[in-house]
Amino acid sequence: MSHSFVADDDDEEEEVEPKLKYERLSNDITVILKKDAASCIAVHPKFMCLGTNWGALHLLDHLGHSSQQQEFPTHGMAINMVDIDSGGDYIGSCSNDGKVMVSGLYSTENCHTLMVDRPVKAIALDPLYYKSGSGRRFVTGDDRLILHEKVFLSRLKSTTLFEGEGEITNIKWKNRFLAWASTTGVRVFDMSVRRIISVVKKDISPGINPESYRCILYWKDDLTLVVAWADDIKVCVIRRRPDADAERLNLPTHYVEIVSMFIIDSFVAGAGWLGNHLALLVVPKDEELSGKGQRPQMKLVEPHQESYNEISADVLSIRGFQEYSCNEYHLECLAEEGQFFIVSPKDVVLAKPRNPDDHVQWLMEHQKYEEAMEAVTGPQARELKCHSVLQVGRTYLDFLLSKGEFQMAAKLCCSSRTGKEKNLWEEEVFKFARLHQLRAVTPYLPRGECRLDPHIYEMVLFEFLKTDSAGFLRLVREWSPTLYNIAAVMNAVLEHILRHDPDDTTLLEALAILYSHEKKYDRALAMYLKLQHADVFRLIAQHQLFTTVHDKILALMELDVNQACTLFLEHSEHIPSDLVVSRLQTKPQLLFKYLDALYLKEPKEGSRKFHGLLVSLYAEYAQEKLLSFLRSSDYYPIQDALDTCQQRGYIPEMIFLLARMGNTRDALRLIMGQLKDIDQAIEFCKTYDDPELWEQLIGYSLAKPEFVNVLLRNIGTHVDPRLLIQRIEYGVEVPGLRDSLVKILHDYNLQISLQEESQKILVSDCFSLHERLVRIHQRGMAIRDDQICGACHQKVIVSDPRKPTTGMVVFFCRHAFHTDCLNTVDTCPICYAMKLKPNAGISEKLRKP
Repeated sequence: MSHSFVADDDDEEEEVEPKLKYERLSNDITVILKKDAASCIAVHPKFMCLGTNWGALHLLDHLGHSSQQQEFPTHGMAINMVDIDSGGDYIGSCSNDGKVMVSGLYSTENCHTLMVDRPVKAIALDPLYYKSGSGRRFVTGDDRLILHEKVFLSRLKSTTLFEGEGEITNIKWKNRFLAWASTTGVRVFDMSVRRIISVVKKDISPGINPESYRCILYWKDDLTLVVAWADDIKVCVIRRRPDADAERLNLPTHYVEIVSMFIIDSFVAGAGWLGNHLALLVVPKDEELSGKGQRPQMKLVEPHQESYNEISADVLSIRGFQEYSCNEYHLECLAEEGQFFIVSPKDVVLAKPRNPDDHVQWLMEHQKYEEAMEAVTGPQARELKCHSVLQVGRTYLDFLLSKGEFQMAAKLCCSSRTGKEKNLWEEEVFKFARLHQLRAVTPYLPRGECRLDPHIYEMVLFEFLKTDSAGFLRLVREWSPTLYNIAAVMNAVLEHILRHDPDDTTLLEALAILYSHEKKYDRALAMYLKLQHADVFRLIAQHQLFTTVHDKILALMELDVNQACTLFLEHSEHIPSDLVVSRLQTKPQLLFKYLDALYLKEPKEGSRKFHGLLVSLYAEYAQEKLLSFLRSSDYYPIQDALDTCQQRGYIPEMIFLLARMGNTRDALRLIMGQLKDIDQAIEFCKTYDDPELWEQLIGYSLAKPEFVNVLLRNIGTHVDPRLLIQRIEYGVEVPGLRDSLVKILHDYNLQISLQEESQKILVSDCFSLHERLVRIHQRGMAIRDDQICGACHQKVIVSDPRKPTTGMVVFFCRHAFHTDCLNTVDTCPICYAMKLKPNAGISEKLRKP
């Protein structure tokens, strides 16, 4: 029905998806147009009214079915214009015979038939005509604009609103504003004040006959008017003028502003609005040059201030278009529903926006399947009624298979199916099987909750076995053995190996995995060891084959030292360390690797019995670890360790062992004699802080003047520097001696200064604390009325006037006594007794003289 083409740079035409879809109305309207021809149309949300060349009015629904329940009077000539009020109750029509009719659909009241002595080209009903109290107004246009309204006693009063500028060819009434077109231009009239507010000038390109093209008027809303005349289009907006300006200058309260004005490359036959785009029914300008009618087009444009962007252009297949001129086409718009009614004398076409289903269908028809898949899986998928992911996916899949795009087809299988559609999966897999392309679909086969029949997976495995042994191994590793019959696959592998290559390591590895799936672990283990494959460790750990490997310890260590050590250590309860050590006696380097790992995991309990062996192994294979091991362990024979280090000349280790044995003098001798490291020697002496060591170090240093200076700088905190200074021989030149002596004196003065300041602080603190203690002791103490004497156990405070009053003593420990009850007031008897003899009675101590 519609086609739209856009030429590319190579002059090839690529079809672009139209914005609208088109449907030729049939049903009763076809019968009408066979006998008559359409001359005009008016559309209401409830129905449409078609005017014909024979002067008849037909009521139809939006699909072309007749909904007429009464016969309307006919005009004697072709109907020029039809209008419907906003309530859908009254229809106005006019004709060249001078007859004007206002017909009611539900009532004969307020219906009128007027005869005018001249052709009436246009009519417009008040949008509120159906309401009582509205004045029942309508306007007609011939060479005058006449307002007809109901007045007193239901009389019809006619008032000429405008005349003198030729025929009025079009009238459109929206709310309070009325627009009409005459030979000179378009005027906008405010019906509230009955005053013209603006004139829109008629602009037609030079060389165009203005009589051949009628003016098109369309109200987008109450304040936006589209004016199209031939190829000239204007979008006008009614704005309110400031009240002060209107009153001062005696101007209308409203004015018209042209917000967009441009020339189009066609002649306009109708206008409407769709979203943010201007909808235009146009006829190409070639018509005027060729003299033949051209196919009309439906264009959507985006208007700008002085230009426009063409969004789409659909060429329409209208019956008999060759015979029609621009003025014989009409366009009516139902903006709320986005519907456009395109009328020619013998055809009525309904245009409306394409819905998501139309979009998907167009994409599929033009083999744009990727975009179609995006559409059925995107946000608008819920609006689809005729298309689904499954339907589009299957069509796309067949297309890809036909084109040999097997990888894309396989990937699509996963995205176009849900996890529960087992039968559909199997159906598509067989399509790949028939084309010998099962390898392409393999990565996407379902292996979770949704599973296919086992023979599907076996079929895939057999194809890989024949064509791709590495791929076969990968599948055996990745796939769960529950997907297929293990025995059948294993037999196929054995048969293939025997026939083709008994030494195929890839298939032998796959066979080992299949053996483990069959729980034939001994065969699997033997196969892995034969292949020298590291998966043997996973097999042992996964199936707990620890006792099976007791005689394979050396083989496992030779295969992978790290994994073997990890296995033995993590499962030491099944693979004892004594067993491992005995098996590795012939391979000392492997034994070292194991014992080193054992020591790192269990430095004491698990490895202590092997520490002596570890000393020699560390000395042989990892000297850098030996010293730290000697320091951290207490479970090796020191003398044997010293002998080992002496044999290899490991000086730092020998120094440590000698010191640990108490032979610090020999250790210091090695430091000074072999290492010649004065700093290490000083630290060594500081560590053991032995005067004899210091004496020995001083003796070594005197022979090397450069050592004297270093020694002077570092021994001040441990040895009196005078011991060293006094032993320096006269005349010996010591580098840096003066600076060292200055530093010693400076450090001594600093030490004395610190001691003096510290003493001042201590004295000050002593005095302040003593004063605080005195103040505390001088404070009064509160004695409660019920407080008891610690000796006689009577109340300390006597309130009975008959009893003699006695003094009292309260100690800082808060114990209170009568003066008469104490032998001495220097010490609290209770606290003294508790210190002296915790279990003795208090009263017994008080009785002592």
